[in-house]
Amino acid sequence: MKTPAALIAMLALTPAVPAMATIIDGTVTGGTAHTAGGTFLKLTVPLSNPLGPPNSVGDDTFQTPNLYGFDEDQNILLAAPLVVDVGTSPIPAGTTVASHYIFFDPGPTQTIIGTVNFDSDVLAILTSTTNLANADFLANTGVNYLNPTLRGLEAGDSVTISGTRQILFNTSASTPGDYVRVLTAFSPGAVPEPASLALLGGGLVGLAVLRKVRTRARRRGSAAYCVFGASQ
Repeated sequence: MKTPAALIAMLALTPAVPAMATIIDGTVTGGTAHTAGGTFLKLTVPLSNPLGPPNSVGDDTFQTPNLYGFDEDQNILLAAPLVVDVGTSPIPAGTTVASHYIFFDPGPTQTIIGTVNFDSDVLAILTSTTNLANADFLANTGVNYLNPTLRGLEAGDSVTISGTRQILFNTSASTPGDYVRVLTAFSPGAVPEPASLALLGGGLVGLAVLRKVRTRARRRGSAAYCVFGASQ
């Protein structure tokens, strides 16, 4: 059976759709944020920020004592070396990375100490305004990143690699908050996004329907031939 070019193209494009990995978990262990009841919360896109434009981060859009994180682009092959602030720099071209955005956006000035765990080894952390901007090609395209020029940790703040698959977040923040990007190695937890699954499912259903239609057509053709032969 020949497969139409449109269905072949649909199936061929399916693996190229981005995938989402998971930040495993995290915890807030110290600082005034801990005293205020702050916890770690993993977000999913679209972001459910209580303030500011929908699905946005970076401009007092959360204003809580919590530590937040969400996944950005996953399992991306770097086309060029990438300079980072924490970890071996630069990360060589040809390295596969998964990106995650971690932030603390309190109301009044608060301090926080917390950890975040990932499903693969932590390669690097970007904490400076320049390096964050240079790595924005890894950002989640479904999110509105506000005030990108105000990102970057201040003196006395630190986000470090505290374990093979863990970071330690230790900062003091007010407006507009503290934001960092964590790069991990290839993420084994990456799974196709719903759009990818729908595309694959649509292609498979299309092939099944086409196969059924052509099978019926062949059966009808055979039946017609037999009737015609019997009349000779």
